[in-house]
Amino acid sequence: MVMASLFSKLSAFARSPQGRRITEQIKHAARDPHTRAKAQEMLRKLRSKRHGR
Repeated sequence: MVMASLFSKLSAFARSPQGRRITEQIKHAARDPHTRAKAQEMLRKLRSKRHGR
């Protein structure tokens, strides 16, 4: 029940003008090789911490 509510709120936000603006910013950042490399490095660190328990 909570997940459905959260998802509906996220969907409504994504359709709002502010949500569209943020979505475009994320898409633009994802196309930048430097930003993409930083994100991949951060994910790699998170995964290694998770498996290192």
